[in-house]
Amino acid sequence: MKISYKWLTQFLTTDKTPEELSLILTNIGLEVESLESVQPIAGGLEGLVIGHVISCVQHPNADRLRVTTVDVGTGTNIQVVCGAPNVAEGQKVVVATVGTTVYPNEGEPFKINKSKIRGEVSEGMICAEDEIGLGVSHDGIMVLPTETVVGITAKAYFNLEDDYLYEIGLTPNRADAASHLGIARDLAAYLRLPLTMPDVAAFKTANESLTIPVTVEDTEACPRYSSVSISGVTVKTSPDWLQDKLKIIGIRPINNIVDITNYVLHELGQPLHAFDADQLTGGKVIVKKCAEGTPFVTLDGVERKLSADDLMICNAAAPMCIAGVFGGENSGVRETTTNIFLESAYFDAKSVRKTSKRHSLKTDASFRFERGTDPEITVYALKRAALLIQELAGGEISSAVSDIYPTPVAAFDVEVSYNNINKLIGVEIPHEEIKAIITSLSMEVVAETVEGLSLKVPTYKVDVTRECDVTEEVLRIYGYNNIEIPSKVNASLSYGTKPNKEQTQHVIADMLTANGYLEIWCNSLTKGAYSKVPEEAVQILNPLSSDLNVMRQGLLMPALESVAYNLNRKTTDIKFYEFGKTYHLINEKYVERPRLLIVLSGSNQSEQWNHKPSPVTFYNLKAAVDAVIGRMGITNYQSEEVSDENFAYGLKYFRGDKAIVTFGAVTAADQKTADVEKDVFYADFDWALLLDIIKKNKIVNKEVSKYPAVRRDLSMLVDLDVTFDQLKTIAFKTEKKLIKSVQVFDVYVGDRLPEGKKSYALNFTLQDEEQTLTDKQIDAVMQKIISNLAQTAKAEIRK
Repeated sequence: MKISYKWLTQFLTTDKTPEELSLILTNIGLEVESLESVQPIAGGLEGLVIGHVISCVQHPNADRLRVTTVDVGTGTNIQVVCGAPNVAEGQKVVVATVGTTVYPNEGEPFKINKSKIRGEVSEGMICAEDEIGLGVSHDGIMVLPTETVVGITAKAYFNLEDDYLYEIGLTPNRADAASHLGIARDLAAYLRLPLTMPDVAAFKTANESLTIPVTVEDTEACPRYSSVSISGVTVKTSPDWLQDKLKIIGIRPINNIVDITNYVLHELGQPLHAFDADQLTGGKVIVKKCAEGTPFVTLDGVERKLSADDLMICNAAAPMCIAGVFGGENSGVRETTTNIFLESAYFDAKSVRKTSKRHSLKTDASFRFERGTDPEITVYALKRAALLIQELAGGEISSAVSDIYPTPVAAFDVEVSYNNINKLIGVEIPHEEIKAIITSLSMEVVAETVEGLSLKVPTYKVDVTRECDVTEEVLRIYGYNNIEIPSKVNASLSYGTKPNKEQTQHVIADMLTANGYLEIWCNSLTKGAYSKVPEEAVQILNPLSSDLNVMRQGLLMPALESVAYNLNRKTTDIKFYEFGKTYHLINEKYVERPRLLIVLSGSNQSEQWNHKPSPVTFYNLKAAVDAVIGRMGITNYQSEEVSDENFAYGLKYFRGDKAIVTFGAVTAADQKTADVEKDVFYADFDWALLLDIIKKNKIVNKEVSKYPAVRRDLSMLVDLDVTFDQLKTIAFKTEKKLIKSVQVFDVYVGDRLPEGKKSYALNFTLQDEEQTLTDKQIDAVMQKIISNLAQTAKAEIRK
């Protein structure tokens, strides 16, 4: 947000320099992102001087050029070749001397150099007003009054003063500071200075010949609507002072009426809208919502289809303006306008925000209405603007102020305790100082005790509704920098729950990072179309856009957007992981579930001169999953194949009815939705379940066995539907003590085998912690395993 130093000083008189105010503003929570010296006219007329045309003769080699001799007050006359038709001897003119940079209204700035024009030397330029940003005319050079002093700077002649522009990073909760008045309020509170408000005492109704009745049908979306009519105005260019004010803060002047509404908006923070009263069909104004799909052409010439939830300012026949957002094409002020209907309203913030987002319209008015304007300033701002219109456009106020305010917005009642304020701030502020800060911020003290205050907080402080909010206000004005950092930090030992969630997460994150994975953080807000269980979707009541209208139900789709983003930028090898939460509405309760996601795509290794990379496969993902499970010390689980709407194919590790992790290939439908053309594999861990499992695990430390392990291999034929996990379970049930591991080292399915069969080759590792196993013991165990595999899984041992 842009704030002018000179404009601020209209509200309070201070000897603080712009730089000092910059530090103060930042210290009280209004961070100044930049401070720069600015001029209302580009270049500030630097290098331009007032000259006197001593002579003017025809150019010998060009019919349309004149060769002039100009006195610029240096004691030495200069020669200037000029093409203006109105240049003549004896004129006082504006001259750009050699070395001056000129900033025209159109085109790029250019530097004046000594040159020859058609053979004649030219040592400067006699300027037209559009060539130096002082106007729009290009009919000829500027001719100044004959009494103008030669040699003075154009900057001094035109009384052009430098200003300072603050760029303030306004946080969304500080709607009260979205104007020069709002910033001045905080400065006045900090500096303990009186605030000077614009005087509207001269406002007076001349007659009621242009009384326009107003009806507000939706008082929830429009709690207050104030208006007045002004007749006999003259729409023209604004005076220099008003144009300069707007130019300084980056607002393009249009005409005196529109400029006044913009001026009051940035002065007081209250958006206004001026209608051409003669365009009000039926002679009345209706604030209402129109039918779904109603066409409406806005000021930018675009036809939009209205929603049934859009609040509109209408005449008797048609809508004229999107309330609080944007005006219509046919109802605004134009050069021929003579009668004005001036609106100053208080619109519901949520309603304006939804409409603004729905139509992708961002305006200065919607910016303020979305954050919350002051319902108590509408009439004051209306009078301020009406008086300025009378001053700059003529006319007379031709109606009484109409103020529809059926349910006044009450000031916020807040109880504060001195002890709580000091406790939260962390420093002892005297009670009288706290009270002085509170009253300097225009909070009314309605009752006072030794312990605290009962306050009424003004309605423009829309974010101050609780004791902690008042504490923040006190801290801001007291000064963040006045809170000393303690030199001594106290700490105490405490017992924490096992496992430490953060530490465990760091261990797994470090392991994945060490193996080439990159951590990503995706937005928890996502598209409603991504919801696999729509009835569990957590809807955003006031979404930023249609692409961010629900809380995510899974980590995959936002991660796939990151994959697509990287693939589109030629980052083809993807190894991502994310710790995050999913959000669900189950039995009217909101549920958050911690998850861990791993995503793989592209090649399994970067290309090297001696190695040709191969695409990642499901087994690369399985290795990563097993590494995570193993690092957390989880060994007892079952597995089964999965193939559903979430996975093209994959596996699930589970205990009982709870899935620890499900991993496999992304479905073609999900790839298409995210616009990803390459194969992608992902694993979805239930992180809360993993933490719960390791919490129950006991860590046992033991020496490495001095007795050797023995490996035995078996090759067998099994039915196609028999899984390795089933065979592994049978083996461990056969011999729990001696069998240490079971691994598959070969799988074959092909024409050489009987129909419906596949071949598995397994190795079994056996070890006794107390003695060396004998061949007899080993053979006995293997025979049991063979027998149980044959009985339970109908395995045929191949010899």
